[in-house]
Amino acid sequence: MRTAYKVRVYPTTAQAAVLNRTFGCARLVWNTVLAWRKARYAEGVKTSYAQTDRYLTELKRDGVHDFLYEVSSVPLQQVLRHQYTAFVNYFAGHAKHPRFKSRHGRQSATYTRSAFRWRDGRLHLAKMDGPLEFLWSWPGIDPATIDPATVIVSRDPDGRWYASLTVETTAETGAGPLPATGSHAGIDLGVTDFAVLSTGEKIPNPRHLERKVENLARYQRRMARKQRGSANRAKARAKVARAHAKVRDARTDFLHKTSTRLVREHELIVIEDLNVRGMVRNRSLARAISDAGWGEFRRQLEYKSVRYGRQLIVIDRWYPSSKTCSVCGHLLTALSLSTRHWTCPGCGTRHDRDVNAAKNILAAGRAVSACGADVSHSGSSRMRSAVKQEARPVRVGVPRS
Repeated sequence: MRTAYKVRVYPTTAQAAVLNRTFGCARLVWNTVLAWRKARYAEGVKTSYAQTDRYLTELKRDGVHDFLYEVSSVPLQQVLRHQYTAFVNYFAGHAKHPRFKSRHGRQSATYTRSAFRWRDGRLHLAKMDGPLEFLWSWPGIDPATIDPATVIVSRDPDGRWYASLTVETTAETGAGPLPATGSHAGIDLGVTDFAVLSTGEKIPNPRHLERKVENLARYQRRMARKQRGSANRAKARAKVARAHAKVRDARTDFLHKTSTRLVREHELIVIEDLNVRGMVRNRSLARAISDAGWGEFRRQLEYKSVRYGRQLIVIDRWYPSSKTCSVCGHLLTALSLSTRHWTCPGCGTRHDRDVNAAKNILAAGRAVSACGADVSHSGSSRMRSAVKQEARPVRVGVPRS
């Protein structure tokens, strides 16, 4: 299994200059090769990775781009690999068309083993004098004992530097399974409440972006009034970036704490396979859904379940969890989003919409696990969706007033 340690980096002035030069060269290679690819594709010519590699060599030797020799060649080669992978995903329908990179966004450079040295827990990068200082945040792990395979150095728009150390781990070196709790939980994600559990617990939605939206709008208005290319505009842009970073960090902290707690407390967790990409097309709910971070929450549940020996089941998104009575299985013909409570016409049970949905999600996940469907277990890191195989008897009806 592959894991990564993201650490805060504090480069010296000389090291920052080398890294900034590397970022600029990597961005130039990406944009130049991308434009070349698009021109060839317009002529009906496909481009392979080997052809981009030869094109980079010609680019270095044309007499105009001699400065590309001043930085390590490994990050430039990795740019070609990343762009090739991006086009493979694009033609497979898994991603959008690769876009040109801007100097104002996040900058990064990828170093493989031939371009860095990890010795006694200290990082030495190519073309750089002295080790790169960083802050280690895992007191239980000695940095001298890890062996990074790749190092990704990045600079956020707010000016903070990071390094992501990718390490290959095994089951023996991993965190290991947590003790059994005997608890199962179905999770219904929402906007009003971030998550509602089948146990009846409701996790409030912190709405990080909504609480800061006025400050963000004010900073963006100030930036818009500054002259393009001026130093004042750069300072205003940094303030906007720092405001966004605070929202992003708060959201990430909330998602990590919530997902870790759920994985520690429950042996079996069941969620829905939500189409987040399609849901954000709703202009009325796009910002609220994006602010909630459902996709990132599922990703964290996936790898933490594998790491700690838990079981995560993802049921089909079309399962009518909200319209089905969790007591008798009665299915409503329709249930509007504004209806938060309803009474079952079959058994007369009064339901909280979200709690009832979470109970049905858990029941569907248990049925899937019992009949041996294709679900995720602690020994596999690949997540797959499954539908409930044995449906309960369903009776059509309407909500009781």
